[in-house]
Amino acid sequence: MKITIPDILKKKAEGKKITMLTAYDFPFAQIVDEAGIDIILIGDSLSMVVQGNDTTIPVTMDEMVYHARLVSKAVKNAMVIGDMPFMSYQISIEDAVYNAGRFLKEGGAHAVKLEGGVSMADTIRAITKAEIPVMAHIGLTPQSVHKFGGYKVQGKDPKAAKRLLADAKAVEEAGAFAILLEAIPAPLAQRITKAVKIPTIGIGAGKYCDGNVLVLYDMLGLFNRFVPKFVKRYANLREETLKAVKQYKEDVEKGRFPAEEHSFK
Repeated sequence: MKITIPDILKKKAEGKKITMLTAYDFPFAQIVDEAGIDIILIGDSLSMVVQGNDTTIPVTMDEMVYHARLVSKAVKNAMVIGDMPFMSYQISIEDAVYNAGRFLKEGGAHAVKLEGGVSMADTIRAITKAEIPVMAHIGLTPQSVHKFGGYKVQGKDPKAAKRLLADAKAVEEAGAFAILLEAIPAPLAQRITKAVKIPTIGIGAGKYCDGNVLVLYDMLGLFNRFVPKFVKRYANLREETLKAVKQYKEDVEKGRFPAEEHSFK
């Protein structure tokens, strides 16, 4: 059954946890959807885990829409969210609404996600006015990595915590249907979760959020340049894949593959 925004809101009301993962292509999206995950995010993290960049900044709107189209083709039940890439929504509200619309019209997504709190309230309000659902993203916002001086935990002092609480209330008031909280102390995430009526989705925000998200390639052990503290690896597919490819190489070199059963007569 297709997961909708009312379903997500109902989960918070009933105290049921919301599950969310990233996916960037048809095969993985199909697997994630079949597993029963509520929300699939085409994250701008693809800039790093798929394209090999050092930050999320280089990925373009066209590339994000392309990957959204691949994912949406595979998904039967999960809600699909397109991640607004750097400079797709910061220049003007008109650009933001247009690019958000591209995710739905061209990419087949059901909603969009964008980074920012109080400063993005007007943009969120305009996008939602255009009947495009928005998930907000506050805390560590990776597109601001240069401003933060790296990927650092946010909201650790009282002033910063107060600012994040204000961000959460601002995006809720602007019409966001959910908030992603990234890399903030668990007690602060708990405060925010209690202070807003919309669901909170944590990534490195502890156990008190209404749900959780991870980058698929992190949890499967496919991305090994660095592993954030908040990641739990559920598999080590990189090692398994490397082992399989080495076995293939050896089989070809020693004449074991292709064998008779792999050949036509």
